[in-house]
Amino acid sequence: MEKSKNTKKKSWVLRCLDKIEVAGNRLPHPLTIFFYLAVAVVLISGLGSLMGWSATGDVYNSASGVVEETTVSVVSLFSFEGLRYMLTSAVSNFTGYAPLGFTIVIMLGIGVAESSGWLNGLIRKVVKVTPKMLVTPMVVFLGVMTNVAENAGYVVFIPLAAMIFKAYKKHPLAGIAAGFAGVSGGFSANLLIGSTDAILSGFSDAAAKTLDPAYSVSPLSNWFFMIVSTFWITIIGTFITEKVIIPRLGPYKENGDGSLVEPTGEMTAREEKALKIANWVFVAIAALYVVSCIPENSFMRNKETGSLIDGSTLLNAIIPLFTLLFFVPSFVYGKVCGTFKNDKDVVASFSKAIASISGFIAMAFMAAQFTNYFTYTNIGRILSFKGAELLQKININPIGLVICFVFLSGFINLFMASASAKYAIFAPVFVPMFMKMGLSPELTQVAYRIGDSSMNLIAPVLAWIPYILTIMKKYDKDSGWGTLVSSMVPYSFAFIIGWSVLLALWMGLNMMGINLPLGPGAPVFYGM
Repeated sequence: MEKSKNTKKKSWVLRCLDKIEVAGNRLPHPLTIFFYLAVAVVLISGLGSLMGWSATGDVYNSASGVVEETTVSVVSLFSFEGLRYMLTSAVSNFTGYAPLGFTIVIMLGIGVAESSGWLNGLIRKVVKVTPKMLVTPMVVFLGVMTNVAENAGYVVFIPLAAMIFKAYKKHPLAGIAAGFAGVSGGFSANLLIGSTDAILSGFSDAAAKTLDPAYSVSPLSNWFFMIVSTFWITIIGTFITEKVIIPRLGPYKENGDGSLVEPTGEMTAREEKALKIANWVFVAIAALYVVSCIPENSFMRNKETGSLIDGSTLLNAIIPLFTLLFFVPSFVYGKVCGTFKNDKDVVASFSKAIASISGFIAMAFMAAQFTNYFTYTNIGRILSFKGAELLQKININPIGLVICFVFLSGFINLFMASASAKYAIFAPVFVPMFMKMGLSPELTQVAYRIGDSSMNLIAPVLAWIPYILTIMKKYDKDSGWGTLVSSMVPYSFAFIIGWSVLLALWMGLNMMGINLPLGPGAPVFYGM
């Protein structure tokens, strides 16, 4: 990737990032890398099975609702049985790869939004009303907030972040980095309560009851800390973007793959009219979604519990709902503006949208095999058990111990991306262990979330990596894995260190007698 010519000597940090990018981009195509990783898992699983690798630990069984001691062994793929599994599961691995279905469905809405011109006009309006100095914090903040909508932030917001940055004459890859940092690195933070809060608190509650049957962990148990974290992550993400990423990337020079629809030019009176009507349609649909969630017997809620979070239609159908939210206003804009003259124009926009992610679809096939093999062989679970054993042996003060747990969670996240799957292993071990040391289950949960979120950005097993790489190619066809990793490393380390400092300060204030709960009725220390 071409950089700006600057006679000023770069800092050692920027020089290191440049070396990471160069080394990373010299690697084979990401699809080939995922192939090599899949082969490595096959070989390691064969070796592990031959040597009898295994680990034992407590795991929360969501089906039975109890914590069970479980021994897991490496399952070999380097065998005839393994070969049979790989051949028979190849298609289901691909079709079951979550980012694939999410991306294709929502691209039907975004494709219409781009082709109709609605997205173009919307971004131009945003540029006119938002001061340039607020663009970066706005992108990081909105990225953090999108996690309440599950995976929609990856598919919808990160491409928009790139377009917004480019419209403000900032490097679009910096927009992707800032958006990705907010969506994925700030995954646990939010001003609202999401499904992650409900899922993780369920694990914490079950684990806490093994030691104290009367103890209860609420989905609101980390809410206060996560509200503060939302603004803290926004500040850190903005600083890294403005002081590290944008200066390093330099001025942007057109080098895309030709698949981009640009938001440029002045709007005509007809376009202004179409934009106004389409925006009102967008508001009306959004309002309809909100109103339909209000009744206690709403079809948007979980039909058994009435929850809008846990197992609700709203969250389970969030991708189709977002697709409609983009499609209908875009269609209206295209008809009023004249860019859509008939149904063939609309169908053509679908085809163009799917064609723009053809590289991602090819890459997703191999990424799906790799992630499935890693799960199937139990390598990630064994690493989690062994990490838990190591931390149990450490004898340090409470703050130091909790920070070690944060970093352990982050390290394991590099190999096992699912937050709930890891916590099903971690919670039964660490929640009771830390309770015996006077640390609350809510504190264990929040420490886990910090490590898990911070390392998402550089985790090779994160399912959305192929999609992010595809979006980057739209703006820089020479970009690759090295470009992405070198851009996200500063965020990952800044988040995990900065977030840990916030948690240590929170704990320190409570140790000084200042009552600062992590959420409503959620203490930092157990038994106090």
